[in-house]
Amino acid sequence: MNTELHTPALTVTELNRYIKSVLGADDVLSALTIRGEISNFKAHSSGHLYFTLKDEGAEISAVMFRADASRMNFRPTDGMRVLAFGNADFYEKSGRIQVYVRTMRADGVGAMAIAYERLKRQLEAEGLFAPERKKPLPAYPSCVGVITAPTGAAIRDILNITGRRYPQAKILLYPSLVQGADAPASLCGGLAYFNADRSCDVIILGRGGGSAEDLWAFNDEALVRAVAASDIPVISAVGHETDVTLCDFAADKRAPTPSAAAELAVPDRGELLRRTAAVGEAMTERLWRLIQNRRNEVLTKSKTLSLLSPEGKLGRMRQAVDHDSQTLDRLVRRILERDGARLRSSAERLEVLSPLAVLSRGYGAVQTAEGRIVGSVKELCVGEKVHLILKDGCAEAQIQSIENKEAEDRSNGGA
Repeated sequence: MNTELHTPALTVTELNRYIKSVLGADDVLSALTIRGEISNFKAHSSGHLYFTLKDEGAEISAVMFRADASRMNFRPTDGMRVLAFGNADFYEKSGRIQVYVRTMRADGVGAMAIAYERLKRQLEAEGLFAPERKKPLPAYPSCVGVITAPTGAAIRDILNITGRRYPQAKILLYPSLVQGADAPASLCGGLAYFNADRSCDVIILGRGGGSAEDLWAFNDEALVRAVAASDIPVISAVGHETDVTLCDFAADKRAPTPSAAAELAVPDRGELLRRTAAVGEAMTERLWRLIQNRRNEVLTKSKTLSLLSPEGKLGRMRQAVDHDSQTLDRLVRRILERDGARLRSSAERLEVLSPLAVLSRGYGAVQTAEGRIVGSVKELCVGEKVHLILKDGCAEAQIQSIENKEAEDRSNGGA
């Protein structure tokens, strides 16, 4: 027997539109007052508020638009119990019902928030969150232990970032539950394993984002105490930046996200290479300056020793003798050149005054037998023998007659 009902086929859009019209006509859903606890609270940059209203048995998505949110006199937070006034409607695009809250007032603090604050105060009083007990992270870890879900986004982000920044570090994953009733024991098991094995230098404990309920395992008292007691430094990286768990307070370092935890756990290889190169250049420069300074010191001391040593003194004396010898040579040459010039000048004058020069022009000289040069006829007698000196030789002569021109000139003058 064929029981198939022959009804018109509807598209998803038509179905969702029909559901919206049915729900919109319901008087109860159009004016609601809901008591519940806020979780997954998010204030969007647009001013709209998105959150979940829940109780022990169920939860429903809610939104409060900016215009309505601006009129509230308090700031909603996760764990806060509220009375919300508005209406429920069907969101066609996603196919889900959500509450549109127009006004809201506080209705006390939720049980989870109360438990959180009570345990936080207790552990803080015991000193588990004290800054002085926190251990420093290793600068260059050879191995990083990670306690998280093996298939979550957290381990992928950690592997990507550590592989890029510092591939020398080995990553050891302890697969663990990260939410639910069994998660705290599983996470504690990871801490116990790494502390017993001693194979890693730092531990990253965490998971990706989620609701307050999803992250509640990281507020477990036993887990928080295990984090504080770890001999190996622990980085807590739970949820997103705005999520804060008790493990964050107990850990040696808190990271806003698993990606940020990876950056805290390992150094940046590129930055290390740049710093190493800079240090190498600085050391080379300092070494070069040191060598130059030592060389200058050696040269200065060598000059001082040279000035004080006998060999140095002899060298300087030799240098002075060489210098004086060169000076004396120059003075002698100048004197010789000066006296030579004077001698040449005197020779030229003597040459002009020499009787030989006169003789060379056709003149001669008369010399008596006694060798006296005759300068006047008054010195001669008729019949006296004399020598005639010419330019190319001598001749003997006898005076035959004497003519005195001066006597004749006086006689002629008297007549």
